[in-house]
Amino acid sequence: MLHILIADDHAIVSQGLKQLLQTQYPAAKIEEVRDTAALIEKAMNEPWDIVITDINMPGTNGLEALQQIREVHPGLPFLVMSMYPEEQYALRALKAGASGYLAKDKVHEEIGQAVKTVLQGKKFITISVAEQLTDSLIGYNQIEPHKQLSNREFDVFKMLAEGKSISDIAIQLKLSPTTVSTYRSRIMEKMKLKSNAELARYALEKNLI
Repeated sequence: MLHILIADDHAIVSQGLKQLLQTQYPAAKIEEVRDTAALIEKAMNEPWDIVITDINMPGTNGLEALQQIREVHPGLPFLVMSMYPEEQYALRALKAGASGYLAKDKVHEEIGQAVKTVLQGKKFITISVAEQLTDSLIGYNQIEPHKQLSNREFDVFKMLAEGKSISDIAIQLKLSPTTVSTYRSRIMEKMKLKSNAELARYALEKNLI
């Protein structure tokens, strides 16, 4: 029996995905969790054939959760989903150990082939992601400042660029305001920016928000 774990804090998305998978794998055991803490606990302590997870959920960043789980279960296939376009998170997901990346606006079209591919031990990579990988390998994207940010720093960067306050970001990411402020300082230093306005301008120019 195939065991599938779905992690998404939006019940409608998760349940829709579950129904879709059950039509293709009617005998599968499919369970859902709503945050990264539950994802880590379930994935660490129960046997799964594949995990399908959103990046942005309450608690730890989904990519950080993936890395923690992979330390214990290095062979467990992960499909990562996000509302953000491939150019923003696909390479980060693959570098974190994901088996594939799905943009949520295409997930219902691609999930069947994606699951089939990663269960065969292969990577599910779209043409546009393959182009990003090629560019990255030959160095085209190395000079872009936002690519130097860690996954957590990139999360904070996007929220700051969207105009969210330090306190709002702290609540959403379940961090202290002091920690978020530290992340902001690191971001500004790495990207050589001086203000949130400059940060927002950069994000708009790069189509990151």
